[in-house]
Amino acid sequence: MLDPRYVAEHLDEVRAALALRSPAAAASLGDDFASTVSARRSNIQELERWQAERNAANDAMARLDKKSPEFAQKRDELKALSTRIKEAEQVVSELEKRMTEQLSVVPNLPDPSVPVGAGEEGNVVVRTWGEKPTFSFAPKSHWDIGTALGLLDFERAAKLSGARFTVLMGAAARLERALISFMLDLHTREQGYLEVLPPFLVKDTALFGTGNLPKFAEDLFKTQKSDPERAYDLYLIPTAEVPVTNLHADEILDGASLPIAYTAYTPCFRSEAGSHGRDVRGLIRQHQFDKVELVRFSAPEDSARQHEMLTAHAEEVLKRLGLHYRVSALCTGDLGFGSQKTYDLEVWLPGQGVYREISSCSNFGDFQARRAQIRYRPEPKAKPRLVHTMNGSALAVGRTVIAILEQYQQADGTVVVPEPLRAFMGCEVLRGR
Repeated sequence: MLDPRYVAEHLDEVRAALALRSPAAAASLGDDFASTVSARRSNIQELERWQAERNAANDAMARLDKKSPEFAQKRDELKALSTRIKEAEQVVSELEKRMTEQLSVVPNLPDPSVPVGAGEEGNVVVRTWGEKPTFSFAPKSHWDIGTALGLLDFERAAKLSGARFTVLMGAAARLERALISFMLDLHTREQGYLEVLPPFLVKDTALFGTGNLPKFAEDLFKTQKSDPERAYDLYLIPTAEVPVTNLHADEILDGASLPIAYTAYTPCFRSEAGSHGRDVRGLIRQHQFDKVELVRFSAPEDSARQHEMLTAHAEEVLKRLGLHYRVSALCTGDLGFGSQKTYDLEVWLPGQGVYREISSCSNFGDFQARRAQIRYRPEPKAKPRLVHTMNGSALAVGRTVIAILEQYQQADGTVVVPEPLRAFMGCEVLRGR
């Protein structure tokens, strides 16, 4: 969330920055917020005037005889002033609460380094790695490869759960496990991340902290409250970002401990609201999928460097697997709600002839930390400051399976297993079940 006081004092500047995202983003900070800011300002001025009068009345009372009529009169005036002050403080508190509610649906401000653009077409490719694989045959899409080998079963998944689910059979299920182990081992043994296994159900407070609520409630799966004694709802996590970032919610960290780096494997659950008709075939856009996530916490002055490092760590997975990809800097119009800067890692899918996002590595600045109240002390007894948070997929496991099936496919319909996975898989080629 944006800093309410900063927004109040720089409203036109903030609106101009939001307009770089979209007209809708700028409109999210509308006249209602300006009215709330104005009302808060006038009430604070009135509150300060009454507080000054109260101080003067206290000073006057101190000079009067406690048994005098004048003392009694001042005491009555002071009681009346105290009542007014309490009422005014309540009004200011309610206005500040309203400001927070209004800002809860306002996106983050783009970093000045982000390219300006209206949408996906404005993204800028900053680097590529490897070469597109070439084939002596027409490459197939992963759904054709996986179905022919008996590795992907879409029909039985639909029987069990409906659309946008898949059953992975035999070697495909083993490949999923192999990728998760490979990624976690790389991140923990070589890149310095601490592995955590968080809960897959979280409270709404955690989802507010990362920016998923209240704006994106339709994208979430909310569970039924079976225990009437439980005062809160539980949601299936859309990504490990939610529980892992909120590990330090409402905490003040020791500045000497920064940066903090976590990695986590979790299943992820998304309703994909608003995506009807898009990517309905194969594993691209599923309601349930596996992901290995990287999350870092840093001091603000180290934030940009840490973001670049996290992105490089995610890229390393693709490099080790020998998968051709490119890195795109998202433009202002394509940034996610909470992000101030994002790199998308886009892997080449020859069966479809397109690049597809396999990881988004985002720096949120203090946007999430303000919502979740994650702070640190730069040094002992120093005033706490908000940390900066960043995260990225390393990688989305299902999409990595897709990339392997399509980039490593062979003319006979089999698929070569990337060398780093062969020890996990116990084979060099996927030939089916």
